[in-house]
Amino acid sequence: MADVTDSRPRWHGVLERISQARRGDASESLAAVFMLGATVLALVWANSPWGWTYDAFWHTPLAISVGGAGIDLDLQHWVNDGLMALFFFVIGLEVKREFAMGELRDRSKAAVPLTAAVAGLALPAALFLLLNPSGPAAAAWGVVISTDTAFLLGALAVIGPGRAERLRIFLLTLAVADDVGALAIIALVYTDELRFVPLLVAIGGLLVIWQLRRLRVWRGGGYLVVSLVTWLALYESGVHATLAGVLIALLLPVYPPKRKEVERAAALARAFRQSPNPEYARNARLGLERAVSVNERLMRLWQPYTAFIIVPVFALANAGVPLTAETLRAAIVSPLFWGIVLGLVVGKFVGITGATAILHRLRPGSLAPGLTMPQIAGGAALSGIGFTISLFIVDLALEDEVLADTARVGVLAGSVIALALGAAVFRAGRSLLPEEPSRDLLRPVDVRRDHVRGPADAPLTIVEYGDFECPFCGKATGNIRQVREHFGDEMRYVFRHFPLDEYHPNARGAAEVAEAAAGQGRFWDVHDTFFAHADALERDDLIAYCADLGLDIDRLEDDLREGDPENHVEDDEIDARSSDLPGTPTFYLGVGDTIPQRHVGPYDAKTLIGELERMRADAPDADVVDPR
Repeated sequence: MADVTDSRPRWHGVLERISQARRGDASESLAAVFMLGATVLALVWANSPWGWTYDAFWHTPLAISVGGAGIDLDLQHWVNDGLMALFFFVIGLEVKREFAMGELRDRSKAAVPLTAAVAGLALPAALFLLLNPSGPAAAAWGVVISTDTAFLLGALAVIGPGRAERLRIFLLTLAVADDVGALAIIALVYTDELRFVPLLVAIGGLLVIWQLRRLRVWRGGGYLVVSLVTWLALYESGVHATLAGVLIALLLPVYPPKRKEVERAAALARAFRQSPNPEYARNARLGLERAVSVNERLMRLWQPYTAFIIVPVFALANAGVPLTAETLRAAIVSPLFWGIVLGLVVGKFVGITGATAILHRLRPGSLAPGLTMPQIAGGAALSGIGFTISLFIVDLALEDEVLADTARVGVLAGSVIALALGAAVFRAGRSLLPEEPSRDLLRPVDVRRDHVRGPADAPLTIVEYGDFECPFCGKATGNIRQVREHFGDEMRYVFRHFPLDEYHPNARGAAEVAEAAAGQGRFWDVHDTFFAHADALERDDLIAYCADLGLDIDRLEDDLREGDPENHVEDDEIDARSSDLPGTPTFYLGVGDTIPQRHVGPYDAKTLIGELERMRADAPDADVVDPR
């Protein structure tokens, strides 16, 4: 076949990546590159022969007035007070979603990163105040508390370990909690004076948004007008206006799609397909929007803009520090500079790593499977990259421009050192624990979590990672049946999910429905039924099978919407990917209390029986499995 050279310009690839992010496939590394590019551009601009134009441009006044009332700010403060309200709005949406449907919904899973986040807030502030106990510089202690999520995840994608999905989730949960703490500190500490009449108007605006939510208003336009009034009132009240974005986001509804709304949207889409006209097109679009919560629609809309436009513009407006010999000399001897570097680099690293290690020792097994302390240490070091909110707090905390420039140099230096430290820790971790695929089962069998067929304390164990739409998994169920018949009560069989979305589009939905059925004690009934109908696993088919089995469909739908089945399937999938499983089915075999080992080779009944017999013969005195 002839080689056809792509004649599109090179920047077309970047635009395509942004377009993918706009559709939801956000690239954290690309967003970090945009922010880094804006930072470098700001530094080059401020230190060029035309550096005087940097301050002149960003301090250009811009007024918006109606009659005799209006707002008069310079461009930098329009960015910091206006555009950054959208940035904090997106943070608020993410926080709300994580508490409602994500990792923070399960408090037991979130306990370690939440504890680490608190330590990562407290210790940096304490170290900063150790060097700056009083004076104007002491007000900048909030500069060292925050982690820049975009830079953190972007750096993790570039220099982090392979198979780092668990570490990414840990750090993302930690960063969300970190953001909550930083926002609370901005609200409580960096508010100079309160004007109560505008504040009451802002509170009234928030109450209106809450009432719109109660009335199930799902159109974004209804919230937009009230949100603008609320932002303006909060600005006039003396509370930093960006907090309006967070408060509004926390009030917006978030929920999984309701089946009734999804079916209605599908019917409207079918009507448009059969008779395409403007009215049906409008109804179909509104039906699709109504099926998805306001939170998720707005997050999908604004997240790419904040990542690729607003945050880089913020960096461009705030990172332009003149790096003259005098500025650097003043910074090197300044307790403010060293307090920021110490807080970001040492405080974050020691606080997060130490808190995690202590909690892990007190509660063995509290870390997610596959997550190691060297990985935590590397992520803790990267958490010292405190860029966006750190620079934001510099502008709030320090009125003296010389101190502010010193603080900005400290933020830039601390972030660079934290990046280098993270790379060094990850490299050291790889030398101590080489990233080689292990044959050991990553997550031990837990009868409180796993689906187990057979006695919980049976001495022989088979764990299968499977996919309901996989034809080979369907055939393997017959093999497992024969193995169970051979060993009887001496064997237990555990099924875990590994949906291969690329090949089997209905497998994930089937896995989630099976997990919802487990809430009614019917997992194995559904498991057998789904494999018996592996060629017909559309959502309606799945619900019909469950109805035929006598399950409570309303409860099933509620459980699916709550998100626990989705989280269970995702946990299994991350375990499988972290273990570098080649596909489905994959089996692990174990005897007694030993860790089950991955089986390589044929998985017919005769082979599996022979392998278990051999393993039992090699370990005749194996203890009975602890049915935890």
